[in-house]
Amino acid sequence: MIEIEVNGARHRVSAAPDTPLLYFLRNDLGLAGTRFGCGSGQCGACMVLVDGRAMASCDLPVSFVSQKRVTTIEGLGGNHPLQKALERHQAAQCGYCMSGIVMNAIALLSTNPRPTEAQVRETLDKNLCRCGSHNRVVKAILDAG
Repeated sequence: MIEIEVNGARHRVSAAPDTPLLYFLRNDLGLAGTRFGCGSGQCGACMVLVDGRAMASCDLPVSFVSQKRVTTIEGLGGNHPLQKALERHQAAQCGYCMSGIVMNAIALLSTNPRPTEAQVRETLDKNLCRCGSHNRVVKAILDAG
């Protein structure tokens, strides 16, 4: 049996070892903030933190995160400084991609608390957004850093 820590709580995974982490988070734990976008790790909508690193959960088997710490958007509690900065800058539009952007940006800020605009844009290159709100998102990330 696989055990993983999600948002500070330990969970036993009864699913097959190759089940995508995204499915376990959404279907078994009811954590719907992590989105399904492309299913191949290309769009960034499903980003979560695994031991502090941003990773696409749609093509990450649950067996990979055994004995690791997984943090989803719900695990931030809505009070993270980046979330507050995104609100101040009114950076989100439809919000579909936003949880993945937030998790990717938090990983960046945890290793580089004062990134340059170029570094933020390079990090966000992994996150697709149809609304075109990237400029406000970049400003919010710089403000939060």
